[in-house]
Amino acid sequence: MICGRRTILMVCIFAWTLTFPAFIMAQHNTHHQFWNEITFTRAMTKKFSTELNLGQNWTSTPGNSSIVAQNSQIYGRIWAHLYLNARWKFSVFYGYYYNKYVPEIDQREYPEGRLALQGTWYIKRSRLTMSTRFRLEDRHIKNTEGYYEGVYRFRSQLKSLYAFNGRQIRKGISYGIGSAELYFKSASNVTGGQFFDRTRLTIGGGYAMTDDIQVEVTYVNEYLPRPDENEIYHVLQIVIAFNNFLPDVVKKFRKKASSSVPQ
Repeated sequence: MICGRRTILMVCIFAWTLTFPAFIMAQHNTHHQFWNEITFTRAMTKKFSTELNLGQNWTSTPGNSSIVAQNSQIYGRIWAHLYLNARWKFSVFYGYYYNKYVPEIDQREYPEGRLALQGTWYIKRSRLTMSTRFRLEDRHIKNTEGYYEGVYRFRSQLKSLYAFNGRQIRKGISYGIGSAELYFKSASNVTGGQFFDRTRLTIGGGYAMTDDIQVEVTYVNEYLPRPDENEIYHVLQIVIAFNNFLPDVVKKFRKKASSSVPQ
């Protein structure tokens, strides 16, 4: 228990050191947003699973402080996961992001296709699960001239998940979430010439409604250092995750249908 609390504290301190510069910079532009995502995951075999993410992002504007004042992005991602062993998971995804035109926050319309390779290393200690994630993204973003420009981005994340009232996440279990992430990218006309892209701090909690359905509510802080004006994002994020959702629904429907048939 003490080891778990110390580890969570270390993650929080590390994440704060990443985002602290955002609060001491003289000039910055602040945005308040709401992100929501629905995730469907299905285990195909013991070592292979697939995943679908559907999401939508909203933002405040200078004339409207509501975090749902303007829809700013919709996206979809399709994943394939390979579980090499209890410690390592390798993943690949392709996603399409449609960033809407929001002139109030100087956001132009720029669709993006993204292919990514990812490796995740896990450490399990009683109720605590630590993970280190490395992701390489090949992004193709539509620029102002109408063609797609390629940009590479590397992301490194340290994440902690702690179950409060059980040893594993299942029905009725509440858990805490904390993560810190660094972003680096290649120079391009569409995203700028800076190598260091941003930091992201996430902290919050989740609840398992059933063995296969979890709801997570988190606060996300993003700091984007930029040559002209740094940007800070304060985000409320809600994720609803369904594991093996469709097969479970089909099984329950068939069971109910068979039980209603007269013998």
